[in-house]
Amino acid sequence: MVEPRRGVIPPQPRRPERRRPPRGTVVRRRLVAVGVLLAAVVGVGFAIASVGGGSGKHKPATTAVAAPKPFRIIFPEGFTRADMADRVQKVAKIAAQERGRKPRLSKAAYLAATARPRALPGFGRRPLEGFLFPATYQFTARTTSAQLAMNQLAAFRRNWRSLNLAYARSKKLTPYDVLIIASMVEKEAVAPEERPKIARVIYNRLHDRMTLGIDATIRYGLHVPGTESLRESQLQSDNPYNTRTRAGLPPTPIASPGLASLQAAAHPIAGKWLYFVRKPDKVHHFFTDSLSEFNAYKAAHGF
Repeated sequence: MVEPRRGVIPPQPRRPERRRPPRGTVVRRRLVAVGVLLAAVVGVGFAIASVGGGSGKHKPATTAVAAPKPFRIIFPEGFTRADMADRVQKVAKIAAQERGRKPRLSKAAYLAATARPRALPGFGRRPLEGFLFPATYQFTARTTSAQLAMNQLAAFRRNWRSLNLAYARSKKLTPYDVLIIASMVEKEAVAPEERPKIARVIYNRLHDRMTLGIDATIRYGLHVPGTESLRESQLQSDNPYNTRTRAGLPPTPIASPGLASLQAAAHPIAGKWLYFVRKPDKVHHFFTDSLSEFNAYKAAHGF
């Protein structure tokens, strides 16, 4: 017998050794354990699939809501500010009918948003006629008329930056002069290839200090639609936009020109033409530098 001492753990009797099971039994136990583990993993995966992406009654807890598809509004080349306001009214009405929700765009709001002259880089403070670039724009029910106008001005700046104004400057024309010329080209040209020739006629007549004689400016100044003939009293009116009675350019652009007309106005084709008149096909023009040829052509075709 060993005498116990203070702070010393007496020796414990040794436990009898356990008998190890046969190797076959160990293998079977391990296989069973692996099977239980696999079943647990499959069960968890099934539960996640049922909650997160199953079909039938089991739907996701949260569903992403797609943004409303925007509408489109198209402003063709040659539209005036008033034309664009009318187009806004028509498209806004269609949008309301299709979606059942009235858009914020409206004719009155668009006219108000574009009414005041603004300080425009490179042009000074100007009315917005001519600067509201014609293109296709997208809008939603929440888009305002002011936002649409800002998008048009931004599109104008992008396109204007692509122009080379060196030739126009050599002829003592300002950027605003080029824009005014481009607006007249846009209203007069029907065949695209004639834009540079019409621009040349304007340049030549300005150089010779002739009146421009472009009836589209009279229509703009007197609000006469293209479907109506101009009366003699209107042709002889003292309106600031009457380029038959007043020399030089009209006070402002008469429409919003597209890029092709801007390019033609910045750098017209070479030529001596001073006159042009619409051909019977109402698409192309007869160009000449002779007044007698011009009058003879008009007489021959009943103008």
